[in-house]
Amino acid sequence: MCGMTGWLSFSRDVEAHSNILQCMTETLAPRGPDAQGQWIDGPIGLGHRRLSIIDLEGGRQPLVADHGGQRAAAVISYTGEVYNFPELRHELRECGHRFETQSDTEVVLRAYLQWGENFVERLNGMYAFALWDRAKQQLLLVRDRMGVKPLYYFQTDDGVVFGSEPKALLVHPLVPRKVTADGLREILEMVKTPGQAIFAGMREVLPGEMIRVDRAGLSRHRYWMLEAREHGDTLEQTIRYTRYLLEDIVGRQIVADVPLCSLLSGGLDSSIITALASKKLLAMGKENIRSFSVDFADHGSGFTGDAVRGTPDAPFVRDLVQRIGSTHGEIVLVSHELADPALRTKVVRALDLPPAFWGDMWPSLYRLFQEIRQHSTVALSGESADEVFGGYRWFHDPAAIAAETYPWLTSVTGKYFDGKTLFAQDLLDRLQMGDFLRDSYRQALAETPVLPGEDATNQRMRQMSYVNLTRFVQTLLDRKDRMSMAVGLEVRVPFCDHRLVEYAFNIPWEMKAFDGREKSILRAATRDLLPESIAERVKSPYPSTQDPAYEHGLRESLAAILADPAAPVLPLLDSRRVAHTLARPLGDLSPMYDRMGMELAIGLNTWLADYQVELAL
Repeated sequence: MCGMTGWLSFSRDVEAHSNILQCMTETLAPRGPDAQGQWIDGPIGLGHRRLSIIDLEGGRQPLVADHGGQRAAAVISYTGEVYNFPELRHELRECGHRFETQSDTEVVLRAYLQWGENFVERLNGMYAFALWDRAKQQLLLVRDRMGVKPLYYFQTDDGVVFGSEPKALLVHPLVPRKVTADGLREILEMVKTPGQAIFAGMREVLPGEMIRVDRAGLSRHRYWMLEAREHGDTLEQTIRYTRYLLEDIVGRQIVADVPLCSLLSGGLDSSIITALASKKLLAMGKENIRSFSVDFADHGSGFTGDAVRGTPDAPFVRDLVQRIGSTHGEIVLVSHELADPALRTKVVRALDLPPAFWGDMWPSLYRLFQEIRQHSTVALSGESADEVFGGYRWFHDPAAIAAETYPWLTSVTGKYFDGKTLFAQDLLDRLQMGDFLRDSYRQALAETPVLPGEDATNQRMRQMSYVNLTRFVQTLLDRKDRMSMAVGLEVRVPFCDHRLVEYAFNIPWEMKAFDGREKSILRAATRDLLPESIAERVKSPYPSTQDPAYEHGLRESLAAILADPAAPVLPLLDSRRVAHTLARPLGDLSPMYDRMGMELAIGLNTWLADYQVELAL
């Protein structure tokens, strides 16, 4: 998967400051533990850390290509995977290009040399890269259509500093570790503004965006956005084409020169991906897919269903493994270890931010991926199917559909996405959190494409789909990327293939929910692959520990903050509310709602101290 970074400066001597580029590159070592490289030429310096997935020997970077008699015509520092690179390589060979490696990186670079900036429209995959054209003295920063791979940048007075994660930029002396009210609002609310990074002056390349930087300055171009189109297929055709796309997508994404596995929860989405991967691998004469699931060593008195999770995963996992015969491993986590401050610090350093929302899911994902990495380098995930096919409860909750705010903040699960419970009211008033939330939501609605003549129901459900695909899913993709890449594991997300997203986005709602169930099209397209128990299973999110030992660990960390007058987060908290929370008996707190407030306060304190953040509110 790799990590990339760089510095373009048209007035400074980048070569003379190569130590800065080296430091930037080293921060990304977890993303690329296998190799590193730098390339400096005139105003540009590129750094790369490599996680070897395809062409283990020949894919070193930054990669330089000669073209048209010019040596080093272009150079690229690239992360991710382009899944249609075999077809593109064949086409480029017919155009006269000769390849020195078997990597998709060289295909991307030569595609630019052949077709210019329009080459991005030919790419299918998850990627983020920096490409330098020596003749034009122009830098391109490009991110994949769904934003699976991250890419940040900071514009300077004479160029730009950029990288896969904020940490690579923050070691550069021109980039301040300052957070304004805008950044803090993003941390405290379950909202992700596209393009907005938390640190002042830092931006994130938008999904489907190309940034150009040359001596004239910086410009932006969206090469892909969701569009509203007529859906002309019948229900039967829609089900059949969805299956065709899934077969093609998974077939492309199982290609790797390193051990591959799947993340299996026993839910509909991960089971579909695992079953399809198994089918494809066996048809190719290869070993069956290896799958992994997660559970907790002690759920206290045993699993208890709640408003978010009605059933445990383990029985459904066993059903699929028995059906497809995968080589399966269950990774059992110890709950009290998830509250360990040392592990929390690792999570913060992987994310460059406090882990907001979902609480123990951040450290549990980190530990899960850490264990998986001992066996596999690439994992397939069912992430994003709910956003694509309308799987969340709020897609089917009339109150959430009618509300004038983000649906995940209104439905039965909405109260679990509030991490502000322990913060001082005067701070929240000063930040005008209500206005921020309303403005953010109105911006999202204003962006939503409109199909002329569409009825009110489909127009509203298109808005619901759009905000989920452009806001909510980004938080999930960020979490998956940072926790996996922190341990050198590449996670692929087949449901984020842009062809599938485009197609499903335009399926009318009455067809998308034709049988009154969530994800009706997806169930119908894949029912033959699955045990009946999974085909009929109701959505259940990633598991959260119910062991009181985790809450006990949180209480210890929060009490330590309250007792430390130098704790950087303390001035932001309501101390009386914190004390009241700690005074309540163990087990008296909501396993998600109350815990989330504690987790955000603790994580923010860790981040402020570890990153030496300057708050300018």
